[in-house]
Amino acid sequence: MLPASARAMRMPAATALVGFAGVGLVLAADPTSESGTWLPPCPFNALTGLDCPGCGGTRAVWSLLHGDLPAALDYNALAVLLIPFFLWLWGAWVGGRWRGTRFRTWGSWRWTPFVLLGLVAVWTVARNLPFPPFTQLRA
Repeated sequence: MLPASARAMRMPAATALVGFAGVGLVLAADPTSESGTWLPPCPFNALTGLDCPGCGGTRAVWSLLHGDLPAALDYNALAVLLIPFFLWLWGAWVGGRWRGTRFRTWGSWRWTPFVLLGLVAVWTVARNLPFPPFTQLRA
């Protein structure tokens, strides 16, 4: 039988495995190429012609994996800026599972969901405004 700390690490290991698989798919697909990708298009964009908050996120991750921060920010600045915060949250969750205690992070603050929802809403509206300088935010 596994020790309690090893059993507690099953979910973090599973999430890391899924994350690495996702990164592998992004690397294999090259979403920055118009002809080379086999990834499906954004359904929201296909139906409405508008960018959803995540539009350009896959291309941003691909650019980050290739060391091109300016291109990643151009594809989806909000996603790029939120990545360190979500990695911090994931690391605190993993550390808490390992130690058997819970680490309080920004994710456990009462107002966090409202701030994230507000950021996503402002980002979605701003990047779909049809006049400069907001037209540069489109994916």
